[in-house]
Amino acid sequence: MQTWNAEVVQYHRLRNDLAVIRLVGDAIPFSAGQSLEVTVPQNARLSRRYSPALPPSLDGKLEFHVRAVPAGWVSGSIVNESRPGDIWQLSRPMGNLKIDDSGRDVVMIAGGTGLAPMRSLILDLAQREAPPQVTLFVGGRSPRDLYAADLLWILAAELPWLSVIPVVDQLKDPWAPDRWHDTIRSEIAEAASLFGPEHCWEGSLADVVSVQEPYRNHQVLVCGSPGMEAATVSALLDNGTPESAIVR
Repeated sequence: MQTWNAEVVQYHRLRNDLAVIRLVGDAIPFSAGQSLEVTVPQNARLSRRYSPALPPSLDGKLEFHVRAVPAGWVSGSIVNESRPGDIWQLSRPMGNLKIDDSGRDVVMIAGGTGLAPMRSLILDLAQREAPPQVTLFVGGRSPRDLYAADLLWILAAELPWLSVIPVVDQLKDPWAPDRWHDTIRSEIAEAASLFGPEHCWEGSLADVVSVQEPYRNHQVLVCGSPGMEAATVSALLDNGTPESAIVR
């Protein structure tokens, strides 16, 4: 099995349970939307699959969005212990998320850090001469959970073929503070706009797609937790979207 190395060059803590890790290393032959098997020095005996949030580049730049899950030895160590200089080992590019050349409109449905491969695909599409129309539904538990709200606002403003619809389970953030979010929000608020509660649709991603018109002539991409994917795909099928149009 071929492996590649990359060095952590930036670590950004965005939430109590979420961090963005940027690396530079070997050029890895993966496709936008795929995931890689990742081994980190904090848990060298365990590996996990994560999807890069950037399309492949010859200069070996990588970005991962990692959420610490309960009892997650690897995800927890990445979020809490990653530091510049760490060397990650990466291998086995895999995955079916991709956008074909048919020109059909694209619907992306991303839950949580399932946004990462969608962002990679969007940035990859931006290099095409004539990208298809893309609608991105991005979901979280509350507005605070939309960790990339500032970036999505900028992308939606700059890419005329991209529409972004934030979806949250509840419009009110939890009472417990998140100091990382609070610090970032105060910094961003002075420089740029971002999606807030007034822009969000309330409900689960499955709830929202269930009331849309069937996506009979679209490419529909779904990425998130296993439960989110199962519920969303079920809602799409019940709504009349053909199974052949759905990729996850």
